[in-house]
Amino acid sequence: MSEKTELFVTVKQEAHVEFEEKRSVFLGHAIRTDTEEEAQAFVKQIKKQYQDATHNVFAYLMRGETVARYSDDGEPQGTAGMPVLDTIRKSGVRNVCVVVTRYFGGTLLGAGGLVRAYSHAASLALEAAGIITYEPYVEYELRCGYSEYQKYQVILAAAGAVIDETEFGASVCVRYAVKRTAGEALTKKIVECGYGRDLPVERGERFDYR
Repeated sequence: MSEKTELFVTVKQEAHVEFEEKRSVFLGHAIRTDTEEEAQAFVKQIKKQYQDATHNVFAYLMRGETVARYSDDGEPQGTAGMPVLDTIRKSGVRNVCVVVTRYFGGTLLGAGGLVRAYSHAASLALEAAGIITYEPYVEYELRCGYSEYQKYQVILAAAGAVIDETEFGASVCVRYAVKRTAGEALTKKIVECGYGRDLPVERGERFDYR
């Protein structure tokens, strides 16, 4: 991910949900997709898996809203794909594809009923997929003695640092990451606690969530 200055909200995992509305069965499917090609592949997969369904409505939205697509797949215009896309937008989630499969139960829902049903299916699918917020983290490496390591463990935990790796040899080498907003203060606290003997070295940046 190249954008390192803003939060990034997406979904954690693939999810599938189901509910019934006036005998029509709606299946909501959501997955993280980082490219349009991945989104199209997921739509194709769901359509093949549920090829006997009455409709397979989809919408996907990429980060920065550079790509936004939807399809009503035979439902009345504006009653299915757009409500799914609107639900994605309102959730704040990006890089996600949602497909809502419908098995018609014989009772017409009307335009308003369709909008509510497709929106609800999309919302349930996003919730089941787990909405998470990625934040910019700074990665550090800290080398210190064993006695100092005991003190630094407490400081790192209090700052919410993510310990990536700890090596024990003649000294201790801790590789960790912390939210960019907390990195400077944490480094200052470690330096003060170690009386200036141990200085964390910045290794790079990444997006992470906790």
